[in-house]
Amino acid sequence: MEDITIVMPAIALRGMSIMPGMIAHFDISRDRSLKAVEESMQADQKIFLVTQRDVDVEEPMQSDLYEMGIVAEIKQVVKLQNDVVRILIDGKSRAKLVGFTRCEDFLEAEICTYNTDLEGVPSDVREAMLVGVRESFEKYAAVVGKVNKELFRQIEKYDDIEKLIDFVTNNLPVSYAQKQKVLGTEDICDRYEVIVAILLKQINVAQIKNDFQQKVKKKIDKHQREYLLREQMSVIREELGENADSEADEFLKKTESLNAPEEVRQKLKKEIERYRNLSGSSSESVVARGYIETLLELPWNDMSTDNTDLDRAEKILNDDHYGLSDVKERVLEFLSVRNLTNKGESPIICLVGPPGTGKTSIARSIAAALEKKYVRICLGGVRDEAEIRGHRKTYVGAMPGRIINALKTAGTANPLILLDEIDKVSSDYKGDTSAALLEVLDSEQNSRFRDHYVELPVDLSEVLFIATANSVSDIPKPLLDRMELIEVSSYTENEKFHIAKEHLVEKQKEKNGLKKDQLTITDSALRDVIRYYTREAGVRGLERTIGKICRKAARQIYQKNEESIKIKKNNIKDYLGNVKYMPEKRSDKADIGIVRGLAWTSVGGVTLEVEVNVLPGKGELALTGKMGDVMKESAQAGLSYIRSISDKYDIKPEFYKEHDIHIHIPEGAVPKDGPSAGITMATAMLSAITKKPVRADIAMTGEITLRGRVLPIGGLKEKLLAAKNIGIKTVCIPKDNEKDLEEISNEITDGMEIIPVDRFEQVEKQAFAV
Repeated sequence: MEDITIVMPAIALRGMSIMPGMIAHFDISRDRSLKAVEESMQADQKIFLVTQRDVDVEEPMQSDLYEMGIVAEIKQVVKLQNDVVRILIDGKSRAKLVGFTRCEDFLEAEICTYNTDLEGVPSDVREAMLVGVRESFEKYAAVVGKVNKELFRQIEKYDDIEKLIDFVTNNLPVSYAQKQKVLGTEDICDRYEVIVAILLKQINVAQIKNDFQQKVKKKIDKHQREYLLREQMSVIREELGENADSEADEFLKKTESLNAPEEVRQKLKKEIERYRNLSGSSSESVVARGYIETLLELPWNDMSTDNTDLDRAEKILNDDHYGLSDVKERVLEFLSVRNLTNKGESPIICLVGPPGTGKTSIARSIAAALEKKYVRICLGGVRDEAEIRGHRKTYVGAMPGRIINALKTAGTANPLILLDEIDKVSSDYKGDTSAALLEVLDSEQNSRFRDHYVELPVDLSEVLFIATANSVSDIPKPLLDRMELIEVSSYTENEKFHIAKEHLVEKQKEKNGLKKDQLTITDSALRDVIRYYTREAGVRGLERTIGKICRKAARQIYQKNEESIKIKKNNIKDYLGNVKYMPEKRSDKADIGIVRGLAWTSVGGVTLEVEVNVLPGKGELALTGKMGDVMKESAQAGLSYIRSISDKYDIKPEFYKEHDIHIHIPEGAVPKDGPSAGITMATAMLSAITKKPVRADIAMTGEITLRGRVLPIGGLKEKLLAAKNIGIKTVCIPKDNEKDLEEISNEITDGMEIIPVDRFEQVEKQAFAV
């Protein structure tokens, strides 16, 4: 062996040893290692690699390193992120570390290289060592069972014992310390003993590991067998009734104490026995348990006691709502009948009115007055019949319908259930939702209501159903026939003022964190908010507007440290901006061809000016102002009637052939329809044809026929209110609507002359200025 001493850059490796003949890559980040690589690349690309004894040492010295290392050639250098460099090396030969000649900026090692003397080892000994290493590796591979076949072929090619030992060491999954032991053994015979010892140890470890895996597998198989046996024993015990604490027995105990009809109890017992026989892990068992739990949770005969104190009920209704006398009166009548007869049969009430008039809150107040449980079911957009009647148990994810769920939520068989937005239900290929409600809302049938999921008759006759709707016309007729309608009409300006003052202002002050004395809104300011910043039938928009004032006031108090704020008529604009709605104004002088009509909209009553012009033409009738079909037909009927009485006004027959009549209703972008403008358009046409002016202080509403009869209309209260708001003194209404005046408060009718008419001739006498 010929030793050669040389000096070259060195790198201390952590957690790895590299053998001669091995091509490997590793990452370096230490400054000394990076500079050592730079130094090597500038020279002959040779570098000395030596392994640290302890991987945690950051700046290793000679005592921290193994004595034997390897001389390698750098093949490739790649820069990565965060100042990390990856180098690819080719291990060339063993070398012994003599010492370091430089340690400051990088390690420079003085090493002694040598070549293993194989000539002193007889050839038959070398051959025996080759066979020994191969056989040991084959035994190791047979025990491990995950060695690549290509590895065997490469091992067979080696006829140099030193290179074979290095190759096998490289491919063994052992620690760097064991690899270093092979690397550091100088004599080839000793090195052979080391690698064979390592292989035998790995074979022993693998055999022990396989034995453990076999034992664990046997235990798992045993546990699975025991689990199946226990399950079978559990079923046998349940069949014999020996398992007293089973879930089925708990269900039976609850069934015995359940306040339900005998039919329900028998069904429950049958389902519980069926549940006993099912495997606990089967999906059918889950369905059966859910069904049993649903039946046990329903309040079959559990009733809450209603409060029969009429004075208390009246006080609650009056405290919660201003006005609405018809609704309150109907509720108190229902309570009186219930108290006298001691019967629980409840009517089905439908509150109909524009949005924001308090329909939902009325239902909540009724529940509080009766001390009933209150549950709200929103029907807006519901289009699946199963939402009402439930799904059959055979479907995946089946569940009861909303009615049954409402009873479960209430916990009593006689709650108040609010069916909100009943006019918004729709239908599709899954069924007609409104048809599913027919049985629910029929007092003659709902004592035996059947939900598809429950499959048992449920008594709904004790439930007080209250429905709400915005429009009667959108409710299907069979459903409408089953309900008692109570109209929640639009609020007058005075009613809105009282509602805002007594309820909404305090509610919004509390909601926005304002104390009672921190914000004051004067009566005049409140009336201006109602008159100029809101236009609606209800008070929802009014509440939002008051909320806006409260928010701005809260910011002023918090940010500017103001103690209190007073909203007056002259500073309301600072909080709400410019006026949104200007009040309608009537003309001060009589005019030809212009008549004031009254109309009902979803936001209350409005007045409409009908304008008529007579032009030279060919006898055509032009209708503009986005009129609906019914309104157009009313105009044609009115014109036909006027033509039939032309002799009375000395109108020549050829007049209608030589002139066009144009009827227009301003605000042309707003859709208008209905027959109630019939007498208005007829009066305007007659005025335009005869050149007679119509009084400016009169308004009218009513349907006209071809023979001049005036037929009744709807929404009289809202129409009269709209007329009063713009200062109309005289209103012509159909005689058949005269009876409706009794239900309209004096607040609206005071100061107005209301003239019932049943013929158009009576309208003429009142309309034309003298």
